[in-house]
Amino acid sequence: MIFYFSATGNCKYIATRIANKTNDRMISITDVMKKDIHSFDVPANENIGIIIPTYGLGLPVIVCDFLKKLELVTKEKPYLYFVATYGTTPGQTGYFANRILQENAYSVDAYFGVKMPDNWTPMFDLSNKEKVRKINEKAEREIDVILTKIVQQESGDFMRRKPPLFVAQTYYRNYEKMRKTNNFWLTDTCIGCGICAKNCPISAIDIQNQKPVWTVDQCVMCLGCLHQCPKFSIQYGKNTQKHGQYKHPNVSVGIG
Repeated sequence: MIFYFSATGNCKYIATRIANKTNDRMISITDVMKKDIHSFDVPANENIGIIIPTYGLGLPVIVCDFLKKLELVTKEKPYLYFVATYGTTPGQTGYFANRILQENAYSVDAYFGVKMPDNWTPMFDLSNKEKVRKINEKAEREIDVILTKIVQQESGDFMRRKPPLFVAQTYYRNYEKMRKTNNFWLTDTCIGCGICAKNCPISAIDIQNQKPVWTVDQCVMCLGCLHQCPKFSIQYGKNTQKHGQYKHPNVSVGIG
């Protein structure tokens, strides 16, 4: 059973590759959160995977909420692994996730990180498609190594490039500011298609007068609306327009 959260496809792609190798089920965290499903039957000998992106050196808020409510119905402790994608560092995502899971008497057996194109385009420039391709090409080799360790149920912390915990905890406070929806703005290319509203993981967008309107002060800030917009009409801050859009080339994400 592989739980994943993915706005632009990186985590979904890793989940797909693992599922193809292990025959485990893939479950979208967005989908089950929208349906208010939090309890899952775990057959004997089935692994549990949690695959998420790194936000502000920590966890996306939707992942925190999911892990707090997660209930695994099983007769024996399953092998539980955690994978974080990142652009520069996985932060302390594994520590934060395990701390939440331990409150429900679960614990992570193995931690992994995969460097992939970072969709936080207020900072990262993804306009160079060849550079993006090379990052994903290198990620394939990292995923190959992870697959071997998961199949063999290896335990340990295999994450690299982690900052000290106090650094991650301090920086993670910026995530609250990053989540402010008043940073979004529209270009005049918007056609009111509604894809952004349909795909928002917390339904934070309404279409009013054929334009998207953010109806909450803070969202997950996955930037799925920006990257999935067919006209690249949705922007965040000053840099996203020149930094481009991104979706993983080998999986589909969103509706429409």
